[in-house]
Amino acid sequence: MHEMSLAENVREIIENAAIAQKFSRVKTVWLEIGQLSCVEKSAMQFCFEAVMRGSIAAQAKLEIIHVAAEAWCKPCACTVPITTLHDVCPKCGSYGLEISGGDAMRVRELEVE
Repeated sequence: MHEMSLAENVREIIENAAIAQKFSRVKTVWLEIGQLSCVEKSAMQFCFEAVMRGSIAAQAKLEIIHVAAEAWCKPCACTVPITTLHDVCPKCGSYGLEISGGDAMRVRELEVE
């Protein structure tokens, strides 16, 4: 379950931000999770709660923001929506797609005190 290590990385990001910005409590964490990121949302919620115990984010609420996947089609020269890594372009049928979004996870925002 790689969500555990991802949750630990989120805790580290929060702790580093707390030192830099001098806050003492996190109320809400907004995570953007891409459709192609291979992060299971329910597993992330479970791991987040476990990892945050005893930290400044112990009582924090986790808000997950779904990010749709998209790719750049070289032949069409446009961005198109996709659902899997090996989709074809919905406009021209080309396999010449480069993933341009929806394949990552990031901390978008923190609500702090």
